Amino acid sequence: MINDIMKYTEEISNKLNELLEKNYDAEKGYIDATQNVESNNLKMFFKRRATERSEFAKELRTEILQYGQIPTDSGTLKGTLHRNWMNLKTTFTSNDEKAILNEAIRGEEASLEEYNTLITARNLPPTIDGLIAKHRNAIQAAINTEKAQLELIA
Repeated sequence: MINDIMKYTEEISNKLNELLEKNYDAEKGYIDATQNVESNNLKMFFKRRATERSEFAKELRTEILQYGQIPTDSGTLKGTLHRNWMNLKTTFTSNDEKAILNEAIRGEEASLEEYNTLITARNLPPTIDGLIAKHRNAIQAAINTEKAQLELIA
């Protein structure tokens, strides 16, 4: 019985750590994006997204700690590669805001998929389920806003 509880706790912690890494990646990606756009509106938008993702990370860290596990403290290699690709692409497109927004949307859609997968697992405690749903809804709202921004630029 105790072994099952420990395994369950570790399983939840691992899932939350994966999301934590994704949020670190998104935060860093948005910070990079602020440095590669001219529009003050887009700079502010990306700063708000970075702050939001930082808050998500803090909330996830708190949950992981409450389960007695150790939260990860950095993003993923895949996230670093994606940011490097965004930076390289930005260099060749001379800070093309449309390209940057498209990459932001692509990154957010990948995050949304991760959150959706976790939500459909249905084996999470209600507090975590609520937190994940809140994050997921905010990410979906960000995607909608980014797509609207893209329409304004196009």
